[in-house]
Amino acid sequence: MQAGIIGYGVYIPRLRIKVSEIERVWEKSAGGLGVTEKAVAASDEDACTLAVQAARIACEDFSIDPKRINAIYVGSESHPYAVNPTASIVAEALGTSHKYFAVDMEFACKAGTAGLQVCYALKKAKMIDVGLAIGSDTAQSKPNDPLEFTAASGAAAFFIGDSKREVIAEIEYTCSYTSDMPDFWRRPKAEFPEHTGRFTGEAYFKHVINAAKLLLEETGYKASDFDYAVFHQPNGKFPIKAAKILGIAPEKVKQGLLCPLIGNTYSASTLIGLASVLDVAKPNEKVLVVSYGSGAGSDAFVLNVTENIEHRRARKAVFEIIKEKEYIDYALYVRHRRKIKSL
Repeated sequence: MQAGIIGYGVYIPRLRIKVSEIERVWEKSAGGLGVTEKAVAASDEDACTLAVQAARIACEDFSIDPKRINAIYVGSESHPYAVNPTASIVAEALGTSHKYFAVDMEFACKAGTAGLQVCYALKKAKMIDVGLAIGSDTAQSKPNDPLEFTAASGAAAFFIGDSKREVIAEIEYTCSYTSDMPDFWRRPKAEFPEHTGRFTGEAYFKHVINAAKLLLEETGYKASDFDYAVFHQPNGKFPIKAAKILGIAPEKVKQGLLCPLIGNTYSASTLIGLASVLDVAKPNEKVLVVSYGSGAGSDAFVLNVTENIEHRRARKAVFEIIKEKEYIDYALYVRHRRKIKSL
């Protein structure tokens, strides 16, 4: 059996703010982004705590002994420390042994899938037993900026192995498409990111579509061969449009399209969507996954769901996790996300 996913966990903060509340405060429209509300990390949560929670859920739901973990890659653009790794903190919290690769990764919103590629490669090279790839973010957004309507918080953890009894989705193939196209950035010591407005859409489609086409060309598959497709979701519209360009039916995107309900969770976005697909996928189904990170690049994957999915699933589906929520107003949102700098 090829290396693949042997377990996954998702953590989404309970707090939510409705897009209509942000529109009310700033007296402006979200502009039809296809997002109704977003998840908000509480004042005592950060990308590290979210990552730990997602990984713990995966360990418990899929009976994975943390001492088997030989590699931890945490992708985020909101690591709590500029110097001090998130990966080693996650490892300590999980109770791993001290013999493991540990790296914090950053490539805007695709750092989580980049970690997935590294864990897959290490497993293929027989250098590790189990690898852990995490995408976790508490996305920053300047008040009264278009990003504020979508920038959200969440984490997803994926374990990679090759046990015939454990693999629920084989990673058949992966590739990346990358170019120097800076549509979004945050300079050192800057509190909030900057972006190039509508140009970010051009960068998204250039990389997502070309990564998908590259994967199809190199594997010989057609878009119609896939039962599900998961794309990075900066809003509720782009993934649907990407699917249409590639000739993929909208219903194949629906299960993994969560941005309308929780916002853009950045490095966790594509991975949470994939987790939702694995919640319902059946043996022998095929999943196309394409992430996106500004700067810019996309990682693409072919996943083949195995028979193990019938008896190895998360105890609580992603859609059930999303239902556990508590609404806050803009004032509490500002407090929790520390947008008032004197706090």
